[in-house]
Amino acid sequence: MNADIINSFFLVGALLIAVSVLLSPLSSRLGIPILVVFLAVGIFAGEDGPGGIVFNDYSVAYLVSNLALAVILLDGGMRTRVASFRVALWPALSLATFGVALTTTLTGLLAAWLFDLNLLQGMLVGAIVGSTDAAAVFSLLKGKNVNERVGSTLEIESGCNDPMAVFLTVTLIAILGSSGDELSGSYLALSFIKQFGLGGILGVGGGWLLWQVINRNQLPEGLYSILVLSGGLMIFAISNALGGSGILSIYLVGLFLGNKATRGKHSILNVLDGMTWLSQIGMFLVLGLLLTPSDLKDIALPGLALAFGMIFLARPIAVWLSLLPFRSFHDRDRWFISWVGLRGAVPIILAVFPMMAGLPQAQLYFNLAFFVVMVSLLLQGSTLSKAAQLAKVELPPKPAPISRAGVEIYPTSEWEIFVYRLSENKWCIGEPLRRLAMPAGTRIAAVFRNNELLHPSGSTRLMADDILCVLGQEDDLEPLSQLFSEAPEKREAPRFFGDFFISVDVMLADMAPIYGMQLEPEYEQMRVADLLLQQLGSHPVVGDQFLWQGLDWIVAEVQEGTVSRVGLRLPSED
Repeated sequence: MNADIINSFFLVGALLIAVSVLLSPLSSRLGIPILVVFLAVGIFAGEDGPGGIVFNDYSVAYLVSNLALAVILLDGGMRTRVASFRVALWPALSLATFGVALTTTLTGLLAAWLFDLNLLQGMLVGAIVGSTDAAAVFSLLKGKNVNERVGSTLEIESGCNDPMAVFLTVTLIAILGSSGDELSGSYLALSFIKQFGLGGILGVGGGWLLWQVINRNQLPEGLYSILVLSGGLMIFAISNALGGSGILSIYLVGLFLGNKATRGKHSILNVLDGMTWLSQIGMFLVLGLLLTPSDLKDIALPGLALAFGMIFLARPIAVWLSLLPFRSFHDRDRWFISWVGLRGAVPIILAVFPMMAGLPQAQLYFNLAFFVVMVSLLLQGSTLSKAAQLAKVELPPKPAPISRAGVEIYPTSEWEIFVYRLSENKWCIGEPLRRLAMPAGTRIAAVFRNNELLHPSGSTRLMADDILCVLGQEDDLEPLSQLFSEAPEKREAPRFFGDFFISVDVMLADMAPIYGMQLEPEYEQMRVADLLLQQLGSHPVVGDQFLWQGLDWIVAEVQEGTVSRVGLRLPSED
């Protein structure tokens, strides 16, 4: 490869990435997922587009996509809180195993009928498109404040369901490739256990080992992120080589590091954020280049029927049956989870497997996977916000600091600086600092006024547009934000949690005369907490609501898994 070719490669690659970044604002303006923009840039640069670039190297696409997916899952794991497993782990695992298998079966039967395939070939198509995609789910849920039960279930499911899809895809390829001599029941069971068991053990064990290495070595700050990336990719590769799920392993590595006191964590997360964006852009650019849109014309109508069948039939049935044992999920939760069955890079990566194995109909499998992904991203991704509103799983935007940064006071420091700008309608305007009810263990480190640094003391009075730099930890974020920041404006947000609040210890009998309730004998000795348990089950989350006695009852605050405050919304005049 001569210097001109290398230079041209750098130029074209950098140009496509820059164009993808500059076009990303179109995502919000057009109401389409940003991943579609990246994919579209690749398609337009491809052989059927103005770019005319001919790219058909499936092995390179497979390499780039796996590397990118590993980075995305590492970052996603580091940003997932283990506390969310309390309400979401078992439902997510049910969706990631039984749900994927059921989606595969129903979609496979439909594919066999639509494309005149035999049963095994149809099932292979179902396995390829059967799992939700972590890159798509993490990207589209980022910045959306949906209730904890639904959001955590979707994130954990998308991070854990790929091993099931890989297991089904590899198994069906082996059967179709006439290697049935090795495919006894015990072999398949062992393969399944290795995918999940070995992947899980190596993920947790490797995460612990990497955590120990990070915390026992003093390095320049910029090297910690490189160590995390290289260590995570090593565990990803070792897991794959031993027959486990590297995808599951690297997600668990990120989960372990993100929930432990890790040296340089803030800088690691900052670097991973940029790496994740680069990975998403690179992955979808390459996959877009790989596609030849003219090849999709012959499968457009049956492909559309397959995509709609999966979205409107297979996924909802799988979700409802998978979540049947979990009483805490309401109908609206199930409908929303069904709709967020987003397909992305993983189905396209899995569709490369038959190409590399040289199976008949492999090109059809690849084109179908691409078509289903496009329909899923455009239809489900572009309507995600509306679906969250209709399902009533979206919460009002949370108040947040205008910026935050880690403070590495000691090796495993969890301290951060939160920056707030005071609006003129905050109650603390005109008050001296000593009268602020600051959370224990937090301090106002600096106050800026008119672009000048003040030296704050207890008598310093706050003014509108003051900028406060507050030293605290992540647990202090919510009370600090309630004190100093403003939530983004949203219509009807003030009434979301009700017109007023009550304690969960209030007796229903004491409320009955005030609100005109007609209580049956069984409710006369019940507290509000007992009513919540009856209506919502044992794991309520913020935003859960139900209608009872003509009032909307909304869970407004949860502390350590227990509801501490309930909002009541009176009937509107409408």
